[in-house]
Amino acid sequence: MRMDSHRVVVIGYDDAELVDIACVTSAFALANRLGADPRYQLVFANVSGGPVRCETGLSLAAQARLDEVRRADTVIVSGGGGHRAAARDAELVRQVRRLAADAHRVASVCTGATVLAAARLLDGKRATTHWLYAAELERSFPRVRVDPAPIFVRDGAVATSGGVTASLDLTLAFIEEDHGAELARWVAMGMVTYLQRPGNQAQMSMFTSARRPDHATVRLVTDHVVAHPDADLSVPALAARAGVSARQLTRLFREHAGETPASAVRRMRLEIAARLAATTDLPLSQIAHRCGFRSAETLRQAFADRFGVSPRRFRQTQVRSPS
Repeated sequence: MRMDSHRVVVIGYDDAELVDIACVTSAFALANRLGADPRYQLVFANVSGGPVRCETGLSLAAQARLDEVRRADTVIVSGGGGHRAAARDAELVRQVRRLAADAHRVASVCTGATVLAAARLLDGKRATTHWLYAAELERSFPRVRVDPAPIFVRDGAVATSGGVTASLDLTLAFIEEDHGAELARWVAMGMVTYLQRPGNQAQMSMFTSARRPDHATVRLVTDHVVAHPDADLSVPALAARAGVSARQLTRLFREHAGETPASAVRRMRLEIAARLAATTDLPLSQIAHRCGFRSAETLRQAFADRFGVSPRRFRQTQVRSPS
């Protein structure tokens, strides 16, 4: 039976991030203006039905109390600095679980994943959140398979997205799913945004956003890897370069980088390969060689394992800066 409208319930709480809410609601509202059929019916709700004090200090009026909302086709939980308190709010968690039971899909923006996890909606599922809070989510909810890299992740009917504007990428994906790629493209153009970053695209680049390690030895090794990704970067070779034992280097990386040297090397090689795929016309075989992979096929397998897409497909989704 054809629906007259698709009800999207956006859930807020005190100290929610206003952009998390606005990106979602603005994109769906623009889809309506551009002819979405069925139309999206947007409902902003919270536990009390009163105003939500956003992280910016602005207040946003709720349209409904959560216990008054009887139906939701899409449920989206906002993120923000209040996510920990929201996850401890038994009534909020109960209402999220109730609405999710009959919803077509459930999603979170940024740290809103904490609320979905508290509602046990992410148990056994792959999920993401803002990269800065990924380790905390993993510690607090060990049943969740946290992947901090992608912009957004879909696992069945549940979707989670990274920080702030990643919510727009997720919403565009929903619009495309509901109404096709053409409407999603027009919404993206109307909002003057890139159409559309694939969910597996990394939230941040190591060249711009990742903080360099504080420890001098770890920093020395990391800088060497970035400068020479095609070199012998085995743990013994890196340890010899740093003047420490392999065991000591592994301990330092675990303590100061949160990963083993081998894991760090693989991650950085793949990030460099992704950058080359996105910004150059080099054949994939040359990219593989420059980044220390034995062959283009080895690169393809490693790339797909980390990003969920082949390097060729990744390259096709990128917009190159004009030269």
